[in-house]
Amino acid sequence: MAENKQYITQNQDHGNIMISEDVIGAIVDHAVCEVEGVVSLSVKPGADIAELIGKKNWGKGLKVVIDEEQNLSIDCNIIVAYGQNIVNVAAAVQQAVSSAIESMTGVQISAVNVNVCEIVRQ
Repeated sequence: MAENKQYITQNQDHGNIMISEDVIGAIVDHAVCEVEGVVSLSVKPGADIAELIGKKNWGKGLKVVIDEEQNLSIDCNIIVAYGQNIVNVAAAVQQAVSSAIESMTGVQISAVNVNVCEIVRQ
């Protein structure tokens, strides 16, 4: 396991289950892109280069933070389709992310912060 990676640890009867921040990120990415009105996560230029040097989530429009008490918070930078109600889309993203993470991992999320960075015509 990489030392700079964060994991959610769940203690079980026969050992521990560790879920990587990359797995959480993949779940969030899929959940966000399923929401009507979301075009995509907002990707910064240079994100591919950052991934090569080991900063996987830099510039990918997504930040996963797991603190010492195993609290999970997620920041999503999204691009919304022009003409959509931005507040409704952002609220739907929060709901979709929370539901997906909780149903797939059993982990409660302390916060889903949605930043609308851009709107585009489709």
